Amino acid sequence: MTPAERALAHVRALFPSPGPVPAAPITVNFHPDRLLADGHTVAEHLAADGVYRTQYETGISNGGLGGDRPRWEQHLFGGDYSRPVYGALNLAGHPDGAAPRFGSCHLILHPHTLRRATFSLGDSHTHPELLGTADTFTTIWNALLEQVTRTGNASGVTASSAPEWVAALTAPRADAGRVLDDYVEAQVHGGLTIATDIAAIVADPSFRGTGTEQHLRRLAVPIRWHPGFQLPATAFPADLRGDEVPPLARAIAGRYRQPVLDAALIGRAARDGDHPQLVKYLWHILVMRGRPA
Repeated sequence: MTPAERALAHVRALFPSPGPVPAAPITVNFHPDRLLADGHTVAEHLAADGVYRTQYETGISNGGLGGDRPRWEQHLFGGDYSRPVYGALNLAGHPDGAAPRFGSCHLILHPHTLRRATFSLGDSHTHPELLGTADTFTTIWNALLEQVTRTGNASGVTASSAPEWVAALTAPRADAGRVLDDYVEAQVHGGLTIATDIAAIVADPSFRGTGTEQHLRRLAVPIRWHPGFQLPATAFPADLRGDEVPPLARAIAGRYRQPVLDAALIGRAARDGDHPQLVKYLWHILVMRGRPA
């Protein structure tokens, strides 16, 4: 068995309850304009390589690169396996992807990738207790229904009952989901090839007419645009991510003479070496509070 097959078999054995394959795509959120070690952007590498690279290959992380993550992965997948591609199951069809905290754009994966994915209720860094595969999804699904009954919300969808929530999942959505933390994480084993595994790219409109768009179009898959996020630099609050964030927002706006921050401007600040953790917080606030572009 390959490492990917061992990982899938391990999770199936832990949670063997059969169930229907989820009728939702996996999305992989990413920042296309972030720089890699060689000075080229993620979008450039996607166009040149034709494959999606994990954070271990790119060196770009939202907080879990190295450290304890190999140990988490070994625990989740039964010992010697690690290094899947991380995404999330877009149960509600949110236009900004199932986990926008990880990027302004996202890949929509073809349905066949569900068969080589494992899933967890919650991010793997939280050591989730509930896992599943596409054909053993019952445990996670039941936990989602219980969450709705208990809290009135799951995967960014509010409902007064579990049946209402299930019905609401199929409703057309024009507004961003803004889901930072409440998602079903997907771990795709065996890598992602653009030509065979990616159905579409959904990009932030701040990249229209830029070099980033040109590189994404070289991937020869359909490009869609989500509503985007914009927020005046003076509107970044201190109560969400700390007192240091609002001054940085104003400093970036002043430096680039652009009073309203969007994904492209925050990416520019990231490439210029601004405080990485605080820039990440800027993006989180933009997702939470930003207006459509």
